Amino acid sequence: MPAYALAFAFLVAFAVGVRSDRRRFGNAVLLGLAVLFLAVGVLGALAGLPAAVTDAAAAAIPPAAALGLLAVAVYLVANGVTVVRQEGARTSNLFSLALGLAILGLIALLLAAEHLDSRALRAAAGGVLLIAGYLAFLFLCYLGYAALYGSLTVRRDVDFVVVLGAGLLDGDQVPPLLANRLDRAWGLYQVQAARGRPPTMIVSGGKGTDERIPESQAMADHLVARGCPPGRIEQENRSRTTEENLAFSRELMERHGPGYRCAVVTSTFHVFRSAVLARRAGVPGQVLGAHTAAYYWPSAVIREFVAVLALYAPLNAGVVALLGILGAVAGWSAPVP
Repeated sequence: MPAYALAFAFLVAFAVGVRSDRRRFGNAVLLGLAVLFLAVGVLGALAGLPAAVTDAAAAAIPPAAALGLLAVAVYLVANGVTVVRQEGARTSNLFSLALGLAILGLIALLLAAEHLDSRALRAAAGGVLLIAGYLAFLFLCYLGYAALYGSLTVRRDVDFVVVLGAGLLDGDQVPPLLANRLDRAWGLYQVQAARGRPPTMIVSGGKGTDERIPESQAMADHLVARGCPPGRIEQENRSRTTEENLAFSRELMERHGPGYRCAVVTSTFHVFRSAVLARRAGVPGQVLGAHTAAYYWPSAVIREFVAVLALYAPLNAGVVALLGILGAVAGWSAPVP
């Protein structure tokens, strides 16, 4: 019963958090805690089943979990190789491959600690296991809530549609990823224009060192080619990061007066982090996602999760350090098998 009570309490806190602001990462953690304690309650109830059933489950769950973890690792490595072949071996494209190799390394460390008589190895395994559990929990929280947030749609008309930029091909061409963002934004424009309320399109992106023109200019040209009236487009051409995209776009919107409403369009994998940053930047709008190639999604999502963790670096560093110490002490003190 205590587990169910805690699950209900966290669910209520989650509902309050969502009502206050959907764009908080804390909402994801509260939802994750509610699901976690619900699962604990269910497992506790299952303990009352006949001994034969519980013994069979206890024997089956560990190997099933190990095989599942191994399958995930193999998938991530294979996906990472695909991303590198398709997009190049840039650091931003290596996250899926790196995580897959890290999981394989964790499995190897746990097996070594189980079969070798080494206190140091058991201490290392204990610390790494607790840290990995913490990060895995946060990642699942992130995935679940990001999926929920990304399923939301704009219900009321907006005054502005902000499109976040991305790198150009050959210095001046809109790549497919950015074209998908622009097409999603153009769809929003057309829906509102049909009701007589066409929004202003703000295309946000500066000129990178390897680009011949600002991203905003290429984005504006793309929208005009789709049929968007040039007079309904404003260019924000100074930004270099998502934080600057939002801050500089907010400045443009505030020039039109207070009380405005906006929607921000980016790629699906980038939606929730952009929402967190939009809240921090004081941008009063929901973030919507545009289609992303399936092979690119895993690595991009992992990268976004790491970036979200970095937003709360002091807290996460403190928790990781504490868990590492506790796990190492427990591993060191564990009896030799």
